[in-house]
Amino acid sequence: MVDRSSLIRQMIERWRDDPGATYQSWFLWDERIKNFRSIRRGIQQVVAEIEAGSFGVAYRGSSLETVVHSIAEQRQIFKGADHAFLWKPKLRIPDIYEHPVNQRAFGRLLHNCVCCDTAEDVIAHIRAIDSLKIKGLGPAVANLLYFLHPTLIPPFNTAIVNGYNALTSSKVKLGSWEQFLAMRSGILDLNDEYRDLLSNDLGAIGGLLFDIGSGRYPSPSPSDESSDDWINRLDAVRAEAHQLGKAQLARNDDDRTHSEVQAWLRDLGHALGYRIWIAANDRGRIHDGIPLGKNCLEHLPPEIAIAPGADAVRLIDVLWIAPDSPRVVAAFEVEHSTSIYSGIVRMLDLALSGGDIENVAELFLVAPDAREKDVRAQLARPAFSRIADLKIAYLPYAELASHREQIARFGSGMKAIRAISRPLSTLDGQNDDK
Repeated sequence: MVDRSSLIRQMIERWRDDPGATYQSWFLWDERIKNFRSIRRGIQQVVAEIEAGSFGVAYRGSSLETVVHSIAEQRQIFKGADHAFLWKPKLRIPDIYEHPVNQRAFGRLLHNCVCCDTAEDVIAHIRAIDSLKIKGLGPAVANLLYFLHPTLIPPFNTAIVNGYNALTSSKVKLGSWEQFLAMRSGILDLNDEYRDLLSNDLGAIGGLLFDIGSGRYPSPSPSDESSDDWINRLDAVRAEAHQLGKAQLARNDDDRTHSEVQAWLRDLGHALGYRIWIAANDRGRIHDGIPLGKNCLEHLPPEIAIAPGADAVRLIDVLWIAPDSPRVVAAFEVEHSTSIYSGIVRMLDLALSGGDIENVAELFLVAPDAREKDVRAQLARPAFSRIADLKIAYLPYAELASHREQIARFGSGMKAIRAISRPLSTLDGQNDDK
């Protein structure tokens, strides 16, 4: 009989190789890494608004909703992350909207966790908020803290709790910070035991527990079940998940389309005489048999690389940089299937990160034509009120596809790009039935 640790190791190895499981579909997904900085920036905005007394008394339309939606739309593992923050008036939870003292306590938790960098400090701040017994403000907040400290705090949801209980024969319950902290300790132990197959980033083991808890992978039984029986069950589940694998391939097609648009912008920028920067984590992505970063800058100009907000600049999908100076002429964020929230937040992060806004002359959110209504709806949100101060525009795929060759042949400078794009500050005044 094979020992249970060996069975778990077999399961993790199969899980890592499964294109439909969270390891490949989410943990290794390039957009996951790109969202960390923008989500952190969004959390800082929530803190600033609470401290200034301008946060308001509602979740809808708030900066918190923007951040939580950016998390919730990070593929299936965070689907529903916003449920815990939705205002439930009959229950008066979570009690951080109409209770100013509780709201400020929530802001202090986020601020303190942004500023600290040790597990002891984070846990101390968690215990401080727990001692206030704020109705409805439980471990769902850990999903915010994960994006601040991914090596210290695991993500949290019902499926992850169910997966942890199945794997460890525990009885962790939802809704309690004490229970969450106990589970966190157990997760760290598991992560240490199987570190060679997982990661320092607790998102990896969080994804494993999610797939176990959601029924995609059966946990080896702590009983005397034979290894053959368990492997047969594992194979059966994988067979049933074949269609999910096909769905993941479709999502990969989305990523390829994202790469295609990046390649369009790269080639067009070269034709117009600009130096091109491809997002640092996309440079090696293959499109039409060649890396996206071929013939592009290998390093940002030093003036940009050391400027405030440089970490955000490195992750913008495509930058057009002047041929004879370090000035960023245009920045493009391609949002094919990812959250419009994330694209807008990254643009704001770039423009408002403390550098000289004039150095980024024009910003473009590039998205399918069908997403214009979504773009318009998000820009009407108070959290994006600063958009009006920026030169940011919406560039539809169809316009870029139709005109890019003519612009490359006959265009010069930014005039033609402006002509086929739409200033975002005017979108909210257009007809929604368009």
